[in-house]
Amino acid sequence: MSDYNNENTCINSPECLSHFSPPKNLFDRIAINGFSVACFFSTVALTLIICAATFFRYVVKGDLYGYEEWVKILAFWLYFLGAAIGSYNRTHVSADLVNAYLPEGKIKEALAFLKNLVTVGVSLLFAWYGYEFFMFGFQGPLGTGIAIPKTTVWRISLWVGYLSVFIGLVFMAIYFTRDLIHSMRILFRRKER
Repeated sequence: MSDYNNENTCINSPECLSHFSPPKNLFDRIAINGFSVACFFSTVALTLIICAATFFRYVVKGDLYGYEEWVKILAFWLYFLGAAIGSYNRTHVSADLVNAYLPEGKIKEALAFLKNLVTVGVSLLFAWYGYEFFMFGFQGPLGTGIAIPKTTVWRISLWVGYLSVFIGLVFMAIYFTRDLIHSMRILFRRKER
């Protein structure tokens, strides 16, 4: 059976699933394109801030006080939104020995399903931790909205950076669930005659 259907799109092969495909539905278009724009601007801003800090330190012999706070927040947004994009594209880092060493068949399909099931479970757990992390920054340590943690120099609320962790983990869980459903369909499909 071929890995391509009539429209020359991949359907079953793991190698075929890990290529970039532009988002087709509205949800993915908004999310992935928005994340891509945010990652681009975060990258540009990080580059400019670090170049400015280097210029101030080595040319002006001064200090760009508090730039680390902006770097941390922008890096959080870049890393976690980039991880969500990687999950959408199926290009996230993985040590997938099942696809590399097992021959095609039900054992390989069952292990791929099990791998995806564990991945979804772990990603949902971390999405919950990401929510707790965000709520700690948003409501403060007492949960009352008093004494909200902020950065020391610029007084930026820490929930601004924590929100990126939560959003990135939620979208990773969504796209890992998509992969789980796909592997479940492959595992439980009926034999074609």
